[in-house]
Amino acid sequence: MLQPRKVELLLVEDNPADVRLFQEACGENGHLYNLHTVPDGVLALRFLHRVGEFSLSPRPDLILLDLNLPRMNGHEVLEIVKADPFLRTIPVIILSTSRSPEDIRKSYELQAACYIRKPESFDEFQRICSNIQKFWMKRATLPGPIDSEVWARNNLDLIR
Repeated sequence: MLQPRKVELLLVEDNPADVRLFQEACGENGHLYNLHTVPDGVLALRFLHRVGEFSLSPRPDLILLDLNLPRMNGHEVLEIVKADPFLRTIPVIILSTSRSPEDIRKSYELQAACYIRKPESFDEFQRICSNIQKFWMKRATLPGPIDSEVWARNNLDLIR
């Protein structure tokens, strides 16, 4: 029987403790995905466009994006991703401590797939990770990879 392809998951999070918490909370089901992490919005876009040190990075199937990031905030990253024809089909889940109605509204206006408030307890974080995995990695059909030549051409145009 053919094994399903692992989901390529990009976590954009500047807090190392939150990255570690995510890894620990989701660790039991780590066989479902390959986790890639970057600590800010600028590096997220370099990863997504496969620039420099990220030239061999896979195209993520799913992005978990914090809003409060250094150099470029999550809303700015989300706006750029959703404006790019080669990235816009990637579901982006906002995972933020912000409870601001404005942040929530703006995230959905910019086409976030959903907005999840970061939980305060490890058990709650595990439940959220489990729900993300159950829905996005087991139930939902993700867009999947695109032709590598088309991807490479698009990224060369961006670098020029």
